[in-house]
Amino acid sequence: MELTAVRIEKPDDLNVIIGQAHFIKTVEDLHEALVGIGPHLRFGVAFCEASGPRLVRHSGNDDDLVELATKNAVAVGAGHSFIVFLREGYPVNVLNAVKHVPEVCGIFCATANPVEVLIAETELGRGIVGVVDGPAPLGIENADDEADRRQLLRQIGYKL
Repeated sequence: MELTAVRIEKPDDLNVIIGQAHFIKTVEDLHEALVGIGPHLRFGVAFCEASGPRLVRHSGNDDDLVELATKNAVAVGAGHSFIVFLREGYPVNVLNAVKHVPEVCGIFCATANPVEVLIAETELGRGIVGVVDGPAPLGIENADDEADRRQLLRQIGYKL
């Protein structure tokens, strides 16, 4: 078995969701779930099919994000994995809809951070064994940091 890290290529301001699913209609069902979030959300989805023709399936409502998702899915190349890029929306707003797609088995990350996907490759193929979601912590939150966090959540409308 060989372990490698694949860096997800993306602009700093984009959010990415990486997960695993199990069926060819994943792309269409993810597309429908994301469209249902709201008309403002821009997204691109790519899914690595692990059986049949084993194609990278793709969809979305933003051609640049579809192209970026497809490029990254090809680089990851892990069976039944998917990548979603979001613009004008955040993972917190779409994760429940994504997780409720019947084909979705799990989510590895949902982030705007730099991401590396850890890949195990065997004779059978490639699989995601985990992700590195941004750099390591620099310290422990103190009272001022906690106050700043609480203020930010209220400022952006996630808490009253």
